[in-house]
Amino acid sequence: MDISVVIPLYNEDESIPELYSWIERVMKANNFSYEVIFINDGSTDRSWEIITELHEKQPEQVKGIKFRRNYGKSPALYCGFAQAQGDVVITMDADLQDSPDEIPELYRMIKEEGYDLVSGYKQKRYDPLSKTLPTKLFNATARKISGIKNLHDFNCGLKAYRKAVIKNIEVYGEMHRYIPYLAKQAGFDKIGEKVVQHQARKYGQSKFMGLNRFVNGYLDLLTLWFLSTFGKKPMHVFGFLGTIVFFLGFIAAFVLGAEKVWCLANHIPQRLVTDSPYFYIALTMMMIGMQLFLTGFIGDLISRSSAGRNDYQIEETI
Repeated sequence: MDISVVIPLYNEDESIPELYSWIERVMKANNFSYEVIFINDGSTDRSWEIITELHEKQPEQVKGIKFRRNYGKSPALYCGFAQAQGDVVITMDADLQDSPDEIPELYRMIKEEGYDLVSGYKQKRYDPLSKTLPTKLFNATARKISGIKNLHDFNCGLKAYRKAVIKNIEVYGEMHRYIPYLAKQAGFDKIGEKVVQHQARKYGQSKFMGLNRFVNGYLDLLTLWFLSTFGKKPMHVFGFLGTIVFFLGFIAAFVLGAEKVWCLANHIPQRLVTDSPYFYIALTMMMIGMQLFLTGFIGDLISRSSAGRNDYQIEETI
């Protein structure tokens, strides 16, 4: 199979028929063998009924996964990637803002130019300023932390992947924004970008508006940076910090004790060590240092061992 198109969706019943017809026209015009995998992320409208109707008409091309509830885009992509069989996997949103006409060129860049991943870049956007400005700031930060300097839009839903990429990365939580970073960490470092057409939303409203979207984005980026740097060696960071804090506390306590001994040896009146606030500061630092050290030790024991991280309730698969 040439291409798998993976489409997460939530309450997009108005756009699904038009989107699939558009994808079908593009595939037939280019003689691609293909499948379209719709992941219904807990929609409350007629999205699943429409997907089922399309599957009944074209069972080889239209496939679907139905979640029992809304999990989010990353879980939807994770399950879609697991089912995808195409040599090249294309992801796009279901709201018709991503153009299927971009598929042939994305496919060519993967197959002929040898890219592992090609990310879309919506250079001209139809989003409000309240969304575009934070997006620019977010992408600048992501470029700096990830080291992928040539990407302008990490969160663009329109991307193309070599099959090996999506079979060797794990998308969980809300890490869909950082799939290029995940791919790079997995050793797929030939990552390209293509300027793509961004269309105004035709039906409904965006499901991903709000300030928390950007706050969560930064928190996820910090999490990914920490996991990629220290995920398999948490003792390196917690143990180091714990050792430093404990050592400083120990030195402070030693100085207080030495001062007390010197005063006693020279018959100089001196208040009790426990009357000094520095004693309690030193004691607290030693306790915190020990806790940080133990945190690193326990973190090493349970590092990346959460068996249920990608366990989702799937109601139906077609």
